[in-house]
Amino acid sequence: MLANVRRRGLGHLVGGAAAALLAALPVTAMAQKPPSTLKVVMHSDLKVIDPIWVSAQIGRTHAYLVYDTLFSLDADLKPQPQMVDSYTVSPDGLVYTFKLRDGLAWHDGVPVKAEDCIQSIKRWAERDGVGQRLMQHTQSFDVVDDKTFKLTLKNPYGFVIASLAKPGSTVPFMMPKRVSDTPGTQQIKDATGSGPWIFKADEWKPGEKVVYVKNPNYKPRPEPASGLAGGKVAKFDRIEWLAMPDIQTAANALMTGEIDAIEALPLDLAPMVEKNKSIAFMRGKYPGQYTLRLNWLHPPLNNPKIREAIGYAIDQRPYLEAQIGNEKFFQLCKAYFICSTPLASTTAMDGRLEGNVAKARELLKEAGYDGTPLVVMHTTDLPALVNLAPVAKAQLERAGFKVDMQSMDWQTTVARTNKRDALDKGGWSVFLTSWGALDSSDPIVSQNLNASCEKATPGWPCDKRIEELRDQFALEGDAAKKKAIADEIQTRAVTLGTHYPLGEWYGQFAYRTSTRDWLPPMTAMLFWNAEKTQ
Repeated sequence: MLANVRRRGLGHLVGGAAAALLAALPVTAMAQKPPSTLKVVMHSDLKVIDPIWVSAQIGRTHAYLVYDTLFSLDADLKPQPQMVDSYTVSPDGLVYTFKLRDGLAWHDGVPVKAEDCIQSIKRWAERDGVGQRLMQHTQSFDVVDDKTFKLTLKNPYGFVIASLAKPGSTVPFMMPKRVSDTPGTQQIKDATGSGPWIFKADEWKPGEKVVYVKNPNYKPRPEPASGLAGGKVAKFDRIEWLAMPDIQTAANALMTGEIDAIEALPLDLAPMVEKNKSIAFMRGKYPGQYTLRLNWLHPPLNNPKIREAIGYAIDQRPYLEAQIGNEKFFQLCKAYFICSTPLASTTAMDGRLEGNVAKARELLKEAGYDGTPLVVMHTTDLPALVNLAPVAKAQLERAGFKVDMQSMDWQTTVARTNKRDALDKGGWSVFLTSWGALDSSDPIVSQNLNASCEKATPGWPCDKRIEELRDQFALEGDAAKKKAIADEIQTRAVTLGTHYPLGEWYGQFAYRTSTRDWLPPMTAMLFWNAEKTQ
């Protein structure tokens, strides 16, 4: 009975006690909207909060919430100022002067200063190939005043702004100097940033939940949001990343409204979810590139002929069919620099990546392969990767390799890739992952093509000629000549076996229609601009 009276509302009681009660309530209490909370299942659990120490996408997405960058790419892949208000370049191209915009502050309320940005760039450059190359051409950084700093080059270098706007893999996120003073070889534990959301360390429960709350003091740029650039307006008061290892459970939770979005819905579940009219879908703006990465440090892959044999043993199609299945969402692509982009090429690819077992066996015989097993890491908890390693195992064994496939979760894979240990002491030979198109679009951005030996990314390729060619690419202004250099780099990379592309694919972001205005994912899922409608 009481419930029925409540459902009839207050209209029948306006002349009585209810009217008096309403009159007594503060206006703010009547008008105040409840905090908006977004609940999302991400593609992976967050275990490491230092985006400079690891290049995993989940760490990068975390970082785009809590940190900001000096420059960012817009939706058309053009660098735009982000934390920078304005900058100048001297007539000789050697001195870049950057002025920070007003109102920038760290989450603890301390103003962002020029010295913070300088040290952040230096720490990033310890770990990142693009940053290392920038530092090779840099003579000095100098503080002009609290909001202004200078970068002085040894010689003109056209990739300064592009380097600072780097969108993928290891991004130059800005941190307080007290945090970025931490050596790049050590993980930071303090996630103080200046971005639109604040990481709630006290609510972080790895394997269960990650929480972010809106930064009330963040001042977005005035321009409309565009890709990773523009006004990053935080419209969710609270964001919760909920761990649901069983993706079927996550899909059910999305359909019942227990969660608001799934970052990467497996394509085999799409037909079931599509029947629910309260669910919408969005495909990523750019494809991912599956890759097989080789470790040059230990036998047998310290032998270049054995690495080259793997390039012939690989056949792209079985990876894409096993992992994606639906041809609307994948494409064969031998290009190291992403198909349909200016540097895409099939140079030196004849006979490679087509399952040429006879050629692979021939090279193994020439190399004197002694049967030392390849340790292939198999990621078991990421739907987007789980089927890749078994395909690699089958293809490598068909070519004559012995394979020790070791299963583990993604975070263990990421941590283990940084280990240089011998194979019998926890090391590795091969791991398989996916890179965004923006991580592989040219020889400078591509972490896989960093061949600077001990300074290279895990796998540690070591080739002086590749590094010389990457230098030439960075300094060359003519587009045709840059393309020729990129072709030569690809030829050398596929012959020496820095890594092998396994084809391109598109993910599918699923979200409830009670949220709206999502920006298409780029190198990370983008949370700014979107909001809840109910």
